[in-house]
Amino acid sequence: MVVLYIKYTQMEKQKRFTITKKVAKHGNQTILVIPKVLQEHIRPGTVVEVTLNVIEEVENDRTNSTE
Repeated sequence: MVVLYIKYTQMEKQKRFTITKKVAKHGNQTILVIPKVLQEHIRPGTVVEVTLNVIEEVENDRTNSTE
């Protein structure tokens, strides 16, 4: 299941995006991938402020298991 929700608002010289999606895994790292549709607004080197609100937690994450 892929969950992706993007909300865009522009305040005085500030762009604000709300992204709702699942956190991904890359090797041993947990990552949040910025959707390609935001590429024209958020480019490499852009400084952003990130606030994470956990909406739904995974009870048993087998990908982090060392067994």
